[in-house]
Amino acid sequence: MKKSNIYLPFLLFLMLAIGVVLGGILNFPVDRPSLSKNGTKNKLNRLIDFIDNEYVDKVNTDSIVDLTVTNILAQLDPHSMYLPPSIQSDEAESMKGNFVGIGVNFYMYKDTVAVVKPLENGPSAKAGIMAGDRILYADKTKLFGRKLSSDTLFSKLKGEEGSEVELTVYRKNGHKKFKVKVRRDVVPIKSVDVALMLNPNTGYIKINRFAETTYEEFKKALLQLKKNGANSLIIDVRENGGGYVEMATQIADEFLKLNQPIVFIKNKKGQTEKTLATTQGNFETGKLAMLIDENSASASEILAGAIQDNDRGIIVGRRSFGKGLVQREMDFDDGSAVRLTIARYYTPTGRSIQKPYVKGDGEAYMNEFSKRFESGELYKKDSIKVADSLKFKTPKGKIVYGGGGIVPDVFVPLEGQSGEEGIVYVMEQSGIVNHFVFEQLDRNRNDFKGLTYEQFLAKMNASELYFNNLQNYLLGYGVRLNLSKNKTLVKRYLTAEFASQLYGEQKYYEIVLKEDPMVQAVLNTK
Repeated sequence: MKKSNIYLPFLLFLMLAIGVVLGGILNFPVDRPSLSKNGTKNKLNRLIDFIDNEYVDKVNTDSIVDLTVTNILAQLDPHSMYLPPSIQSDEAESMKGNFVGIGVNFYMYKDTVAVVKPLENGPSAKAGIMAGDRILYADKTKLFGRKLSSDTLFSKLKGEEGSEVELTVYRKNGHKKFKVKVRRDVVPIKSVDVALMLNPNTGYIKINRFAETTYEEFKKALLQLKKNGANSLIIDVRENGGGYVEMATQIADEFLKLNQPIVFIKNKKGQTEKTLATTQGNFETGKLAMLIDENSASASEILAGAIQDNDRGIIVGRRSFGKGLVQREMDFDDGSAVRLTIARYYTPTGRSIQKPYVKGDGEAYMNEFSKRFESGELYKKDSIKVADSLKFKTPKGKIVYGGGGIVPDVFVPLEGQSGEEGIVYVMEQSGIVNHFVFEQLDRNRNDFKGLTYEQFLAKMNASELYFNNLQNYLLGYGVRLNLSKNKTLVKRYLTAEFASQLYGEQKYYEIVLKEDPMVQAVLNTK
């Protein structure tokens, strides 16, 4: 990571903008029709050929086409967009739910590939790769001391299933260098981060996106939690920018009774596609709650809307993003794609939750997040602006609103003292804390060697060392954030990240959820 002058507002809005992009590109049907050909609309083709053949200087016409397509789509809506081949490939891989590789979580630390954690039972773990190892070579390709692009780096570690790559590894803890052959295998990209019991009868499931494997992952988790005694369930879609509509509707079907409406999708011709619940539900009667925030978008909102509008459960948190547009993907031969808005969706009561936008003004659309901070909406429910003209009623008479996201039934403000609004985002989303913890462990891994989990917790709770080190670390990267105002909160997330890297991701959630305000709001709701 390069040092930079990172100021809190910039960092905060950058992370919020990421949520906007995710909400824009990840809500579309699974089918992907090819772009139709139309011989009468060839003006653009003729212009490109004219430039290619006659322009006085040599130009890259491919880049001109990309720019033209991007500008055309920008005049439509904020979620219609062009994806160049590299981005489209990454998105397709993410939404597929797996890839073929060596199975390590890593980042570039001081120009070297540092293993944060090998995937449990993955190819690298089976080959003996450990947290803290540096990967110096992949076969004969040098990976350190070079400014390698992400594409180049990934291409050396990914490959065909069953193929081998010889890694040259330096193990700092032992000061030794060795070579090991790793056989590449299918590595899952989880869309269900964790499923655990919060108490003897309450289960919790965290969904990070709606990919091809999400329903399968979710159903498996749900059935296991029921087996463990869960008759109450919390579904967490905070920071979930969306994904495949079908995954959200299948999950909603688990909670709703036969023929209850899930979502309506209407296209430009006025044709409406209705999705109704079937008899397949595995959790139609237990207590249900959903957690949402300002970055819960598209498919997340479809699921939340179905639960809220059918009076099936409570929605807890803050107003969701507000994306009610549906995209379809059209592929080009060069691997790029266009995602075009082809319909609007409506919740069971008939409301559209798409927030307003001005065509061609994507910047204002993205900056709507900053307005929520400035208006105080993330701290006070009364600051949420709703339109009486967009008022709807659920079957039991509850008032719900359209026109800009899902308004929760139970409002929970952003955690952290006012004036330190970015604290949770820095702790959870920026990656800074993840890197800090790795570097602390890298220097002092033996300090934690042999500790039981309970001993680890006692060590972290008794010490101010890592809290103070984090404050200095952030200042070194230009993040001017006074952590002392939120010491308890910071230490919780800090301990959770240490636990994740030392004992596994589930321990992270066990620590964070114990004091999570939204989770506590659900548990305290009668």
